Amino acid sequence: MWDDAFPSFLIGLREGLEGGLIVSILIATLVRAGARQRLPQVWTGVLAAVALAMSFGAVLTFTAASLPTTAQEAFGGALSVIAVAFVTAMVFWMRRSARGLSGELKEKVTGALAMGSGVLVLTSFLAVGREGLETALFLWTTAQAAGESVGPLTGAGIGLVLATALCWGLYRRVLKINLTKFFTATGAVLIVIAAGVLGYGLRDLQEGGVLPGKAAFAFDLSGSVDAGSWYSTLLQGVLNLTPAMTWLQVVAYVAYLATVMTLFIRGVRTPAAKPAPSPEAEKPAPAPKPARSPRPRWVVPAAVVAVPAVVAAGVVAFSRPKPAGDQTVAVSPTDCGQGFTAPEPGRQTFRMHNTGGKTSEVYLIDPATNAVYGEIEGLAPGTTRDLVATVAGGTYAWRCVPTGGRPVTSKSVSVTGGKGATPVVPVSEQDLAAPLKAYKTYVEHGLDTLVTQTRTLDRDIAGGHLDQARTDWLTAHRTYASLGAAYGTFQDYDQKIDGRPDGLPDGVHDKAFTGFLRIEYGLWHGESAKDLSAPADRLAADTGGLRTAFPAQPFDPGDLPLRAHEILENTLQFELTGDTDMGSGTNLATADANLAGTRELLTVLKPLLTPRAPKLLPTVDADTARLQKLLAAAHDGDHWTPVDRLGTSGRQRVDGATGQLLEDLAAVPDLLEVRKSA
Repeated sequence: MWDDAFPSFLIGLREGLEGGLIVSILIATLVRAGARQRLPQVWTGVLAAVALAMSFGAVLTFTAASLPTTAQEAFGGALSVIAVAFVTAMVFWMRRSARGLSGELKEKVTGALAMGSGVLVLTSFLAVGREGLETALFLWTTAQAAGESVGPLTGAGIGLVLATALCWGLYRRVLKINLTKFFTATGAVLIVIAAGVLGYGLRDLQEGGVLPGKAAFAFDLSGSVDAGSWYSTLLQGVLNLTPAMTWLQVVAYVAYLATVMTLFIRGVRTPAAKPAPSPEAEKPAPAPKPARSPRPRWVVPAAVVAVPAVVAAGVVAFSRPKPAGDQTVAVSPTDCGQGFTAPEPGRQTFRMHNTGGKTSEVYLIDPATNAVYGEIEGLAPGTTRDLVATVAGGTYAWRCVPTGGRPVTSKSVSVTGGKGATPVVPVSEQDLAAPLKAYKTYVEHGLDTLVTQTRTLDRDIAGGHLDQARTDWLTAHRTYASLGAAYGTFQDYDQKIDGRPDGLPDGVHDKAFTGFLRIEYGLWHGESAKDLSAPADRLAADTGGLRTAFPAQPFDPGDLPLRAHEILENTLQFELTGDTDMGSGTNLATADANLAGTRELLTVLKPLLTPRAPKLLPTVDADTARLQKLLAAAHDGDHWTPVDRLGTSGRQRVDGATGQLLEDLAAVPDLLEVRKSA
């Protein structure tokens, strides 16, 4: 966790020390001026600054959470770039101002004493508020980079506590710290950290579609760098340097670091003015007469805390999707869309209430093209669910599809203005006919090859050539694994050919355990050719039976988009956990074959995917190449590294690459889902 905590620890320590020094100087000035009764006004300003910073952090967090995924990426990236600008300015400002900060603040406090309590509150608020806002923004960006890690908040908390202790020691003259050297050293480190935050922010902007070059990698070391090692974790957590970075990230990182660090070092070498004396050494200023306030003392502190909180709550509430109208929208075979009026442009929440007697699917569509803006599946009778969609200029209508009934389309409404609404162009079974035909041809050719290979395996075992049988077993098994999108179509043959022993009374020794995994267990556990002869004969017979039956087996066109995601989902669940390893240690070879099957499936779906999501396939291709590279690194000639020998870091890299590819492929079923139309 420390790798995620260190940047926040440093910003918490530095910003906390800056703010603490300012508060210490303000308090010391009042004490020396004999105006202790005015200290509550300073603390009121400080409290207001803290409340503002916390409210600002809440606004950032909850506003981002209400955005769609791509918008969250763009929002976070933009704020990361802004945070870098603030931190850079803060580093240079403190380097210039640290020496004269005491005298400058003393002058402001002295002037405020003569102008009333409100000015003193404002002085302390402005003096501390800057550090508070900078801290909130920088912590938010580092927390975004760390994902779900609690490291950033832990590090910031430790830094702030330590800064508080240091400030108390300085105020009480228990400690002596060369603040100029402290702010110079931490400033240099923060510049390096800020360069990484800039690179991370630009990557988010690329992921959000704001900047180009998402797939233009300057380098990709994920296949050779141990992502789980201490040095890799430290670089990623502290400096935001990752094994794969785009050209934009690299150029921005180098340019920022070279430019800002050079300017910072030059400024440090410039002769400095004589430091101004600390407030403790100043002569006491004449104390003005205390101003009496008719209002209770708790009113102002309560107000300065409540006002930022109320404003933040209002901003959060306003940023969340608003209901599209005062009435719910009815869903039924007779009242589909009743209560639907033209919504305002933007992200809207529609409350859909099923008033009919059947479970229904509900779509918000463009009635001219049937393009879908949002949908709810399985809306039960009498229930209400929210449907969130982005609305822009165009024509909209509701389509209700009750179970076993005919689709019903509501009246249309028109919306003007707004942007950002991207509907999904509907897909029909007819659209999937050509990809299905192409894929069935691919499977038929694969089954022809499989029949030949299993017969060869059968002959190897019958002749007692078990070493050759192990080689031919892997070849045949990889062929079968590459036909992943047809598993559901193979019906009972899949369990016979590639079934696992899970749930069988006698496990691997059960008579119902057949197919590739049964033969694998025997070949790698010392069974004789005689013991394996019957399972090999049966496997050859079952693959021949599948080849004969396949042309007449029903193949649902809707299975194609689903399998684009499910093949690798099963790979992650079974192959990459070692669950299906019966002794050969070749699960990564099977995973490689599953990846080849996924590529073939995406090839036949490409004509449908490209016009609907032009950026999806290039991203998937980059992810696929990355995973392919990792799998190839585990293959040396005829030998594949077993999953359990990859080591923790190696498994994390493969699992991470597979997970990223799955995340991108998750959009395919939604994009190519067959939806009913009127």
